[in-house]
Amino acid sequence: MSDEVAAARAKRVAEMKEMPFDGQAYKKLLEAGLTWLRTNQQSVNALNVFPVPDGDTGTNMVLTMQAAYDEIKDLGHHKVTDMAAAVSQGALMGARGNSGVILSQIWRGIARGLEGAEVLTAANMAQALADARDTAYKGVVRPVEGTILTVTKDMAIAAEAILEETDDPIEMLEKVLVAADASVENTPELLPVLKQAGVVDSGGKGLYFIFEGMLRYIYGEPLDTPTLTIQPMAALEFEEAMDSVEEGQDWEVIVDFYPENELELRPFYDALEEMGTSIQVGEGDGMYRMHIHVPLENRYLPIDYIMGLGTITNVAMENLLAQMDELNKNSDYDRLELTNIEPGEVAIVTVSPGPGISRIFASLGVAAIVEGGQTMNPSTQELLAAFENLPTDKVIILPNNKNIILAAQAAKEVTVKDVYVVPSRTVPQGLAAMLMHNPEGDPQKVAKKMEKSIADVRTGEITTATRTVEIDGVNVETGQVIALLDGKLVLAAGSVEEACLGLLEKADIEDYELITMFVGADYSRSEANRVADVVQEKYSDQEVEMQDGGQPHYQLILSIE
Repeated sequence: MSDEVAAARAKRVAEMKEMPFDGQAYKKLLEAGLTWLRTNQQSVNALNVFPVPDGDTGTNMVLTMQAAYDEIKDLGHHKVTDMAAAVSQGALMGARGNSGVILSQIWRGIARGLEGAEVLTAANMAQALADARDTAYKGVVRPVEGTILTVTKDMAIAAEAILEETDDPIEMLEKVLVAADASVENTPELLPVLKQAGVVDSGGKGLYFIFEGMLRYIYGEPLDTPTLTIQPMAALEFEEAMDSVEEGQDWEVIVDFYPENELELRPFYDALEEMGTSIQVGEGDGMYRMHIHVPLENRYLPIDYIMGLGTITNVAMENLLAQMDELNKNSDYDRLELTNIEPGEVAIVTVSPGPGISRIFASLGVAAIVEGGQTMNPSTQELLAAFENLPTDKVIILPNNKNIILAAQAAKEVTVKDVYVVPSRTVPQGLAAMLMHNPEGDPQKVAKKMEKSIADVRTGEITTATRTVEIDGVNVETGQVIALLDGKLVLAAGSVEEACLGLLEKADIEDYELITMFVGADYSRSEANRVADVVQEKYSDQEVEMQDGGQPHYQLILSIE
């Protein structure tokens, strides 16, 4: 650190110490943590140790933090206790995935530790971190060390020790962050799967970024703001811009280019805003990608403008109105006939990763379906919304994914309805549970029967590895087809056929009668038919069925019963 930077930091810290750390300061700290986490979102996503296309820890944490900030952004509370309570509520309702739910529990504990506090002090910060640790651990049935839980614990331990040395909240945050960094770096020593993959824990790293963002704000160091952030290209979700086409958004234009000089963001955005809307800009290896929606008469303007800034390497143009017309033609195909629930009946809410699987659940009598699964974990709020307006107070939730169970349990805790969570970890388990559904039965007894039934089915998943790694003695190369049996990696293969046959052999298929294959959205139906024929030929004593699943990422999901 240069003398100039150190002097600027010291001046900023001195200024901050003259200001009370009240509710409004707490809001700014949270915003800074969210912004810095979003800046590093893709780095957190990249820390996956399991070779499946998950990559959503950073995304889930950002969405959870965004929900927390949305809850407080317009609040004028000056007491830190009031602002902390609102953060806790927002995080809980917006929690996504395991990491998001645990993060919401951390904020819940912090709120407990700050209860009654006017301002943030070193003492109540230490208490808040201690309560955060306790609350987070209590929220997990089987806590695993080497995760975000461990980092939270180490931060709390450090805060308690630091309290004997200082009563300055800024100094407390500085030293706690040092402890958090050390804890994150130590996670591979506690969790072997991390060490095998050569990474640190993603959730713990995400938590570190949140608190580092707070300290960067105190130091006056730069934080990427939402309006001018240049994201990695992989982070851009252009599909979301297609949700609706408003007047003047006739064409979508995407331009890849290399600027001749350093790109000045503000003038660049200002110029684009004169041409259209839905502007996104991504950057990678010195190349930029610009996305914009424009009216018909302006469709060439962005291209001409960017041509003056540098070298264009690719242009893509789409007629949005034509695309929307096509989507409307297909809307009837996606419409589901859900079961009407009468007052007093037991309603089933299920999570489904694909339209084909959703149609099967609908045919079995579910009352509500929440879209989600691997890489797109629904929030507590989304699950709550699915059943809150149903005309019954008896509800059973089928998460159908291990990363959604905690969010479902959180939804159960914030409603007055009688809700039971059947911990289905896979789609086949959820479908098996539905066969036990009795809408007129006692919800507790029905839930118990459902939970018992999920033990009678095994789940196979076929997907493509996204990184080279060794897990459970299985060596995997990027791009190989891998097979998971009940969530455990069992083999890597050169083809879907090879992986499928190897999986069934590992499952001792001779002990079962029925194999149902759910075909993914990106897997050829003809190829799936061929694989099914091979399976049927080899296992002639078993019945083989095929269903359109429509799930992303997984070529096949197998239900073995």
